[in-house]
Amino acid sequence: QVQLVESGGGLVQAGGSLRLSCAASTRTFSTFVIGWFRQAPGKEREFVAAINWSGSNIDYADSVKGRFTISRDNAKNTVYLQMNGLKPEDTAVYYCAAKWAGLRDYNYWGRGTQVTVSS
Repeated sequence: QVQLVESGGGLVQAGGSLRLSCAASTRTFSTFVIGWFRQAPGKEREFVAAINWSGSNIDYADSVKGRFTISRDNAKNTVYLQMNGLKPEDTAVYYCAAKWAGLRDYNYWGRGTQVTVSS
């Protein structure tokens, strides 16, 4: 079983920055692909970014490319999402998730952290 805990959310003005963290409680953290997703009120959950075990394979949603950066520190069992140039439309609950490489679906999910961007 893998437990994921997100932190770092909050209220920020448009143009500001936040760094989200996703801490995992597993000794095999480095074997997982970690993804960030978000869900805004009244909308479906959407993909934001993902990173493989080594950081050599990274993917971003078009809506965040050039503004968000995903990274990981396997020694700390933590993945980060640096969010710069935040926009009101980035307001959502942000979730991190984990899956084994090669699988389509994410197996484990955190409870989420709220990000609110004011205009």
